[in-house]
Amino acid sequence: MNPFSHIPTKRELAAEACGSNDHFSRRTLLQGIGLAGLSWLTPLSRQLTLAAETTGKRPKSVIVLWMRGGASQLETFDPHPGSPIGYDSTAIATATKGIQFGKGLEQTAELTNDFSIIRSVTSKEGDHERATYNVKTGYRPFPGLVHPSIGSVLCHELPAPLIDGSTIEIPTHISIMAGRDSARGGYLGAQYDAFQIGDPKSPIPDVRSRVDETRTAKRMDSLNILENSFSAGRLASLEKERTLHQSSIERARHMMSSDQLSAFEIADLPKAEREAYGDTPFGRGCLAAVRLVEAGVRCVEVTLGGWDTHANNLEGVLKQNAILDPALASLIKGLKARDLYDETIIVVGTEFGRTPKQNVTEGRDHWPHGFSILMGGGGLKNGQVIGETDPTGEKEEPAGKVRVEDIHATVLEKFGVDYEYELTTPIGRPLAISDGIPIRALL
Repeated sequence: MNPFSHIPTKRELAAEACGSNDHFSRRTLLQGIGLAGLSWLTPLSRQLTLAAETTGKRPKSVIVLWMRGGASQLETFDPHPGSPIGYDSTAIATATKGIQFGKGLEQTAELTNDFSIIRSVTSKEGDHERATYNVKTGYRPFPGLVHPSIGSVLCHELPAPLIDGSTIEIPTHISIMAGRDSARGGYLGAQYDAFQIGDPKSPIPDVRSRVDETRTAKRMDSLNILENSFSAGRLASLEKERTLHQSSIERARHMMSSDQLSAFEIADLPKAEREAYGDTPFGRGCLAAVRLVEAGVRCVEVTLGGWDTHANNLEGVLKQNAILDPALASLIKGLKARDLYDETIIVVGTEFGRTPKQNVTEGRDHWPHGFSILMGGGGLKNGQVIGETDPTGEKEEPAGKVRVEDIHATVLEKFGVDYEYELTTPIGRPLAISDGIPIRALL
C-alpha cells in the first residue's frame, strides 16, 4: 500500500491524537463512495447525515462574553504571583485544587468546577481590529472576503429554533453593546448579522409603533401599494428579491407584536436578581443573555470594554474584574437555575492577552502568544486547565498550544456542525467552515 495514497483529514488526525482508530465521519463517507454519490446533499440533509454519525445531547445556544481591548491573562485566569512576571499582582484560590485566579474574581473562583480555562490560546494577530476579527471568525482577515462569526455560522447551519412548535419571532443572533465589533454574517449574508442592542436598561428602540393601531394599518396599506407598484413590470428573475423584501417586513411586523420581546426587558425582574449581576451595563447584558437563551435565541454576545491596559495594568484589570466577576458568576448560576447550562456553551474571550513583562508605565502591551479563554456548559468537560504559559516570561510559545481556530472547531463539533464542510463564497471559492481541530480534552 502506498503510504501517500491517502492524506488524513483534520478529523482523522484529531482522532489519532486521542487514541481512536475507529472514527467514522461524514468526510470519510464522502471519500469512500465519491462526491457524486452524495451530490444531492442540501444544508438540511447535511445536518441529518452528520446527526447519523454523532450521538448525545447537543447544546442549543451559545453565549459569548467579549472582553474588548485584550484582557490580561496574568491578572485574571492565569496568574503567576511571586514570579518574575507577576509584579505586584496577587492570586486567590478557587474551588478546584491547583487552580488560581486573579484577585477580584472571587465569585467566579467558586464555580471553577463548572467550566475549563484554556491558558495557551495563540494567534498570529497583535492588532486590535485584526485580532478581534480573527478570534470572532476563526480566520485571519483576507482582502475581498468577510468571514462570518461563530454565531452567524450556527444560525446558518442549524435549523431555526422552535418555541412551543413555532418558529421564534425575535432575532436568533444578538449582540449587546458591541458597537463596531458586532458579530457579522460575512459572506453568508447580512441576514446573519447580529441584531444590535445597547444597555438592556433602556427599551429596544423602534419596535413599538408611534401611532395608534388604525393609523398603523393605514400606513401598512400604503406600503403594500408602494410594494406592488415597485414590483410591477420587473423581470421574473428579480421576483425573489421582491419576495425577500416583503418577507423582511413581515418578520419585522411579527417581532413588533411578539410577546417574546419581553425577553429583552429586565426592569421588571426582582431587584435581588438584577443586583446579583452588578449594577452595570455589562451585568444587565448578561442577565438579558440568560433570558434571551431561555426564549430560544441561538447566539448572544455581550461586550465589556476597557481592557486595553497599556498603562497602570494592575489597577485597570482590578476595576474590570469587579464588573466581570458578579456578572459571569450570576450568568452561570442563572443558566443552571433554569436547567439551561447543559444546553448552552459559554465562551469568555478576548482578542489577545498581555505581555509577561510590564512597560515603563506599569502597563502590559499586546501578547497573542499565550492568552486565556474560558469555556463551559453545553456538555463540555469542566474543572480543568488546558495549556501552560511560562512563569519566567522567557518562552514565547506556551505548552499545549491551542489555536484560535481550534476554539471554533470545538464549539461547532459540540453543536454537531461539520466544521470541515466547505461552503461556497460569493466569488465561487470553496471554504471550510473552520480551519481548526476540536480540543479533545473538552469533548
